[in-house]
Amino acid sequence: MLASTIHDDRIPLVLLHPFPFDSRFWEPQVVRFASERPVLTLDLPGFGESEKLPGEPSLDRWADAVAETVEAAFGGMPVVLGGLSMGGYIALRLAARHPDLLEALVLADTRAEADPPEGRAARDEAIEAVHRDGVEPLVEALLPTIIAPDSPPEVWDRAREIALDQTPEAVADALAAMRDRPDSLAAMERLDVPVLVLVGEADGRTPRPMAEAMARAARTSWLVTIPGAGHLASLEAPAAFDAALAGFLAAL
Repeated sequence: MLASTIHDDRIPLVLLHPFPFDSRFWEPQVVRFASERPVLTLDLPGFGESEKLPGEPSLDRWADAVAETVEAAFGGMPVVLGGLSMGGYIALRLAARHPDLLEALVLADTRAEADPPEGRAARDEAIEAVHRDGVEPLVEALLPTIIAPDSPPEVWDRAREIALDQTPEAVADALAAMRDRPDSLAAMERLDVPVLVLVGEADGRTPRPMAEAMARAARTSWLVTIPGAGHLASLEAPAAFDAALAGFLAAL
């Protein structure tokens, strides 16, 4: 798993990208925060330049791989772990399985609930389509559902560029892993670290009620809506997203 990092004694920030992107998704946040603290971004298994993990795709196994990389990078020092969408699913699984690695948790445009039956069926259809038709049709159908319509053209172009670089195998594996993920709300209730929940104002995939459910489940939480953003809030509205994240980090 690839990492971009600076080593010192400040609390590290680790960011996990959404589906179907790679660590380049977080470039605005690396630029904003890398001068202030160690920042580590990962290509999740099969994405970007990361190798596929052997065996069946599983968010729990991916969370274990992330935990191993984080522990190696920072010697077991607790980190602020952030994830958006699929990255948030993995962050929640890591929090459940490796709570000692966390100083705080940032969950952006994601949800703690497992897929309902209709969601699982949609994942199966998408897997079949990717194996049959490749990545491009899925990406072109997906982008209008995760980016606010009035987002600047450069947001659409960058999202499309990164997504189209991913392999059909990686995309299909991620769909299967997300389909089979467990519910993480109970794990959130047991978590004893501060949690920042961020949600794009126009996020139709994981809308504000899902963000509110996570904020209620956490013992200590902040909920921030990012004005004008859709499901990719950190890419669509980086200034507002980064301001909310910076305030949370400062409070730690």
